[in-house]
Amino acid sequence: MLGLKLATDPRWVNIVESNIDEILTDHAYCEQKAASNAISLIVHYPEYSDMVEKMSEIAREELEHFQQVHQLILQRGGTLGRERKDDYVNELMQFIKAPNRSREATLVDRLLFAAMIEARSCERFRVLSENIKDPALAGFYRELMISEANHYTVFIGFARQYGQGINVDKRWQEFLTYEAEVISRYGKKETVHG
Repeated sequence: MLGLKLATDPRWVNIVESNIDEILTDHAYCEQKAASNAISLIVHYPEYSDMVEKMSEIAREELEHFQQVHQLILQRGGTLGRERKDDYVNELMQFIKAPNRSREATLVDRLLFAAMIEARSCERFRVLSENIKDPALAGFYRELMISEANHYTVFIGFARQYGQGINVDKRWQEFLTYEAEVISRYGKKETVHG
């Protein structure tokens, strides 16, 4: 369904399990950034009322996920910790074409960028849910996997809806190819995309 060209090696979970606190902190900030991205789409494209409605829902849901992850951190006796730089996301951002293109083309790229992050997060959460030894975390990540899949579908859907005159499927394939190159350098750290 997601079309990702490179699967996460399940052994990545061994790295994650060596430092659960680290991935939970990284995950919390991923959720916060996802909420911020949804809000940014509202701010930049307020004329698309149906998208504004859906992005409002996604922003709320992502903040709820942030709260859930924060609660897990507290239950484990930890504190949130400082925000980590997400090199994976920063590399993906470089694929978004220059802003001198049409407003429509920029919107499509922003939506596909968001869809890509949701797709990879969904895939990583699936790997965690199937391989992590902690049953509570496995169940938690299974629930989040479903949510990320839904968000991916929303972002792709809006890209197709608002990408009139743009070959959105071709652009998505280009994103998938680029993302496979990027993700091939990751999977060695206890972070969601690392």
